[in-house]
Amino acid sequence: MKSLEPLLNLQHLCVNEKANDSSVESTQKTELFTTPLSLDEVEVILGYEFKNKQLLEEAFTHASLGEGFSNERLEYVGDSVLNLLFTKEQYFEYPDLSPGVLTRLRAANVDSDKLARVAVKHGFHRFLRHKKPLLEDQIRQFSEEIQRFPLHSNGLVDVPKALADLVESIIGAVFIDSNSSIDIVWKVFKDLLEPIIRRETLKIHPVTQLYEMCQKKNLKVKFVDLWKESTTFDVFVDDQFVGRGSCSLKKEIAHNRAAKDALDNIVRILDKKDM
Repeated sequence: MKSLEPLLNLQHLCVNEKANDSSVESTQKTELFTTPLSLDEVEVILGYEFKNKQLLEEAFTHASLGEGFSNERLEYVGDSVLNLLFTKEQYFEYPDLSPGVLTRLRAANVDSDKLARVAVKHGFHRFLRHKKPLLEDQIRQFSEEIQRFPLHSNGLVDVPKALADLVESIIGAVFIDSNSSIDIVWKVFKDLLEPIIRRETLKIHPVTQLYEMCQKKNLKVKFVDLWKESTTFDVFVDDQFVGRGSCSLKKEIAHNRAAKDALDNIVRILDKKDM
């Protein structure tokens, strides 16, 4: 009988080669998370050249990288600046709107859904330095899902918060670098934030819309929480099943999707009821 040693050695070699290939692939993926493109291109996209390049680097450094600094402080600044900018612009643009409507309008333009779209549209996410292995897939899925909602999803899709935080941190960086000039920040970001949600394009959140519609018709709305069992919510109006929504990632999104499904069905149901 021939010795099996050469065959076993060959198999051992193949296993080692596969392991090495896997190691190389893993290393390459890690490099994708830690080795960004040149930030010079960001300045081209912004149409703004930083005096302090360190601010730009800080804006694109996620806390997961473990560098000892991150974009969290700039995000804090950018969030406040962005709210101030929209407060100022909308105050003068809509002199007849009440504070409540202005608040809703501002919120729609500065929330995570809207800002994450800005990051994807202009490719800012390509420059983010991070070590979040799942983020790339989340961004890909988000980019696909928002095609169904060109302006805003109103809570119907899972938003990678890191993208919204990134846009706020860039705004904060420009604000600090420009010696705290909100005029310069608005000049840089006004076009980048388009399409801006305006009074005529502002949509009501599906849960709010469902309750408002049913209250007008004296109908009782009931959400049944089945998220732990099946990641779903069911909706009943006057004890009649009208909609269902599901999302395995976030309970809130499943709830919102159930309301949207109910809204899509309820007009047909109410028409039958009136006949």
